[in-house]
Amino acid sequence: MPAQQVPNDPLENERAHLSSSRTALRAMRADVESLDIKDVTANWVNAAVLRNQIEQRVTALADLAHTPLFFGRLDYLHAPGADRAEGAGGERFYIGRRHVHDADGDPMVIDWRAPVSQPFYRASKKEPMDVRMRRRFGYTGGELTAYEDEDLTDAAGDEQPGRLLRSEIERPRVGPMRDIVATIQPEQDEIVRAGIGGTVCVQGAPGTGKTAVGLHRVAYLLYAHRERLARTGTLVIGPNRSFLHYIEQVLPALGELNVAQATVDDLVAHVEVRAADTAAAAVVKGDARMAEVLRRALRSGVTMPAEPLVVVRGSRRWRVPAYELEEMVRELLARDIRYGAAREALPQRIAHAVLVRMEEAGEAPDDRVQDAVARSAAVKAVVKTVWPQVDPAKLVLRLLSDAEFLAEHAEGLLDAREQAEILMPKPARSVKSARWTAADAVLIDEAADLIARTPSLGHVVLDEAQDLSPMQYRAVGRRCTTGSATVLGDLAQGTTPWATNSWPEALAHLGKAGAQIEELTRGFRVPREIISYASRLLPSIAPGLAEATSVRDSAGSLRVRAVEPEALDAAVLDACRAALAEEGSIGLIAAEPRIPALAEALTAAGLPYLSPGEETSAESRLTLVPATLAKGLEYDYVVLDEPAAILSAEPDERTGLRRLYVALTRAVSGLTVVHAAPFPLAR
Repeated sequence: MPAQQVPNDPLENERAHLSSSRTALRAMRADVESLDIKDVTANWVNAAVLRNQIEQRVTALADLAHTPLFFGRLDYLHAPGADRAEGAGGERFYIGRRHVHDADGDPMVIDWRAPVSQPFYRASKKEPMDVRMRRRFGYTGGELTAYEDEDLTDAAGDEQPGRLLRSEIERPRVGPMRDIVATIQPEQDEIVRAGIGGTVCVQGAPGTGKTAVGLHRVAYLLYAHRERLARTGTLVIGPNRSFLHYIEQVLPALGELNVAQATVDDLVAHVEVRAADTAAAAVVKGDARMAEVLRRALRSGVTMPAEPLVVVRGSRRWRVPAYELEEMVRELLARDIRYGAAREALPQRIAHAVLVRMEEAGEAPDDRVQDAVARSAAVKAVVKTVWPQVDPAKLVLRLLSDAEFLAEHAEGLLDAREQAEILMPKPARSVKSARWTAADAVLIDEAADLIARTPSLGHVVLDEAQDLSPMQYRAVGRRCTTGSATVLGDLAQGTTPWATNSWPEALAHLGKAGAQIEELTRGFRVPREIISYASRLLPSIAPGLAEATSVRDSAGSLRVRAVEPEALDAAVLDACRAALAEEGSIGLIAAEPRIPALAEALTAAGLPYLSPGEETSAESRLTLVPATLAKGLEYDYVVLDEPAAILSAEPDERTGLRRLYVALTRAVSGLTVVHAAPFPLAR
């Protein structure tokens, strides 16, 4: 469906191609909508499945008015795959979020994930990858308004980002997180397109786009391995619900609608969490040693047979002595298979021993006889006594409420102080009445996996991973034992008492030891002045970690204002009003104890505000953000209230400084720090 060309007017030609591409996309959608499946399925179940697939396809082919159908163009020197010695002419490809073809099946827009699109992100003047010219497009309100060309045959040319690329990176953000498909950089693209066979860990400084890289990696893997991942599933794990709300539109914008999102707490929600641990207790419960304590406690329920087994079949009685039963039990224990699998194997072992005796007596039993013996009342009674069923929540409840039981199974692993820390203050009578904590739920998940294998997904993305405990890593790792993972985080932003200080150690707990570790240090969103200011904390919070750089030089993006204590609230309100005069989103970040007073002050001043996760609302561009929820979020302008309050709200100085580092690095256009009390970075 070629567009009508306008002589000497490249912009009009590109607009014509955009119009033709949109027409083709509508035709593709109409073709899917018109499919008649009435006589092509065998039953109503298959029909329902096929109907659902068609509905998802129709949704994926939606033409979003304010989302550019294509954002770039590649002009090749030669046709990809052609013999260059034959002098084959080059080809032109438009790069976009999804594939679009005309009525003849010829491509009008190429999916950004296709191999032919890769040079759009990787090609350079030094390595042009057979690309003659790369064109980027600029849009305003969904309309194509500009283009910018980069001649890759000029090896001596400037390699600095062009005007359109810089403006797209710096574009104000209101609402949820957007995709970065038009601005992916070479080092990011390498991670995005890494193979599905291995796990990748990304250590990314603020503003380097690690979250976006992880989400685009999911989209790429679903494109390259769709059938495999359709069977095994994909999952994005974030630190909290606010964060998941913030990122939830990225994958649908890329045409991927079937990626589940969850927090770690969602994964292990076996019981209702109604209490909170002390920091000391949470650290012990989150320690990997607890896995062995649980294993010991679980296996302690297995007892050795004291009596022989007698199975009656017709007029015959078959006897298996106690010592032989004990050998079976010990052999299963030595294999160290899951508790439930061993319990299921035991009756078959016993039945096999009975069948051996039958054969020795001249009978010819078959598998049906063995199954019948395994299900007999006598065998069931032995299994119930020797290898009883265990409820994981009840096991953990006993461990955390019975000091003697805990001491017996924690011997040599936890000292007396650590054992005392994790015992429940008030022992509960039942699982339902227990005041469970988030760390307890993780222990129950571990116990459940010791009993029965947790189903594995094909790929898991774990964001803000630095804040997980070893036991939480194990919980996530169980969900991708036969699959791969993308682990995203920043050691400098670890703000939990159990935060990891080493990616190799964290990956070992995840079950992915030896995974590839990539480091992103070049920032694209946070201005250089702001990231340099925040990086002064790195020697204290993450010694040895490389300092982030930024491609954005925005003079005047940082303001630090010292005021008298009685003038603090008024100064914060003034800073919010000044930010609201600019275009984009505003985040007012403050320590948790300061949130009620600031909420009251904003309301009294007539400044409407949102809570984290509500950024899709059109009621306000201002979000009041507790510092504990700021991680992973991003705002065009940030007003940071009283940094000293953020420090004092944390259990120790290092955690407080890390929390402050997070808060300082949420701004992408401007940061105003308002403080009355002294703090480490005051100018």
